[in-house]
Amino acid sequence: MGPALMYLLFPGRHHVLTRFQGEFLQQFADRTVVWAVTSANHRTTKRNPVAFDRREAAIERFSVAEGIRSLVVGVVDTPPTDEFAEVTVKAIEAGTDDLVRLTPENTVVACSTPEVSKLYEQLGYAVIGVEPEGTARPWDVLLMIAAGNEQWKELAHPATVDVFERYALDAHVARCVNDPVVGDDGGLTTTRDYKTYADAFETAADRKWQQIKAFVRPGRILDIGCATGATLQLVDADPRFHESDLIGVEVARHLFAECEHKKEQGLFSNPNVYFYQRNMLGSAVFPPRSIDTTLTLALTHEIWSYADGSRPATVQRFADALAAHTAPNGVWINSDVCGPDEPDRPVVLRLDDSDGANPDDITELESLGDPASYVGKLSTRARFFQFAHDFRRNARVPFEYAVRGDELVLRLADAMDFLTRKDYVDNWLSETHEQFCGLNFAGWTAVAERAGFTIDPSSTAWRNDWVIDHRIAPVATITSPDGDPVDWPATHQLMIARR
Repeated sequence: MGPALMYLLFPGRHHVLTRFQGEFLQQFADRTVVWAVTSANHRTTKRNPVAFDRREAAIERFSVAEGIRSLVVGVVDTPPTDEFAEVTVKAIEAGTDDLVRLTPENTVVACSTPEVSKLYEQLGYAVIGVEPEGTARPWDVLLMIAAGNEQWKELAHPATVDVFERYALDAHVARCVNDPVVGDDGGLTTTRDYKTYADAFETAADRKWQQIKAFVRPGRILDIGCATGATLQLVDADPRFHESDLIGVEVARHLFAECEHKKEQGLFSNPNVYFYQRNMLGSAVFPPRSIDTTLTLALTHEIWSYADGSRPATVQRFADALAAHTAPNGVWINSDVCGPDEPDRPVVLRLDDSDGANPDDITELESLGDPASYVGKLSTRARFFQFAHDFRRNARVPFEYAVRGDELVLRLADAMDFLTRKDYVDNWLSETHEQFCGLNFAGWTAVAERAGFTIDPSSTAWRNDWVIDHRIAPVATITSPDGDPVDWPATHQLMIARR
């Protein structure tokens, strides 16, 4: 029986390999280097911009160049845990079909992060540091790439430089790291429950498809903010589009993963289905005049809400980009919420205070373990004051109102922003980042016309009477300041913009 294999465990995200690492690993030429590539299931996020297959390719090229025997194992992302070291070791066993079993007797760990090193030491492993003080670490080099500093190529190993240049990963990293909208882990907010969102999109897809399908043109059909791909599944099932290319763009990592999962399961009969994880507010994704139909369903209010800087300028830039990629005779179909026709009209809002608790003070929901349960127990009137507090700071809007006894005096648009969101308790903190009524239908059509679109006569603002009858009217009334009844305004829009 030959001697036991000896290993060097090298855990990390390994987006960038450095020349220093090449020199460092030479001293372990007698060991097999086990690269535990963490967050291997992440890509296109601030924290993990480079896909695992590109990281693995660079490591293999690095190993050949440096004459190192390597094993590369992907480790899926886990929430912060004190068992990280143990999880990683077990993932390596599973990833090698139990051929590699790391123990403190046959393995040394290379790690420069004190918190992580301590976890391995607690399991009995000897740990050695990699980069000494003053040496650029891989993340430092990646931030240089994001900043457009070409000196990164002097610090990165040629294997990384080669893979980055061949796959244009430097531009990709810059786009991900500098994205003003997407969070560290590929979501719009850290408080969003994507399971709830995915279920909602799946439920609403058929209703929305019935509304828009008559306006869809065959060819290259693009669904921006495609969520779980449910709408594209309905396009796929329509024989009119069996020769079309179906393209989905989704920025949220959790939803994008579901799109790819559906494709892998064979839920699309059309072979020409493609998904991109991308923020469309970045650089152009598609060539000019290359898209026949663009769908934006429940999306444009998010572009308005999460704008970095001027909201009007951001949505105009988005519409301009859509116009640029729309083919002659192509169409942009926008189905979304919108504000009332008279957003600044002052109204008096009366809300039910008998349908829940009425605490004296506003609560900082982030301090609660279960914000949804707390908000769900509030009366409609109490929810208004909680909403005002959270909406002002999260959506960065004034949301001014005056209390006059049991009456609230405010803008009609602000009243509708509350009334259309008051029941979204499961994602309350996330929802209060978004302004449904930032623009009304006339405002959105003006944006499209400035971009060069012509508005089809079928376009319209409309009111969701089910929501009014079942969610709003039972607990709220609006009147003019003089007490005259005010009709419930439009809540949604269907805009057909043609090129």
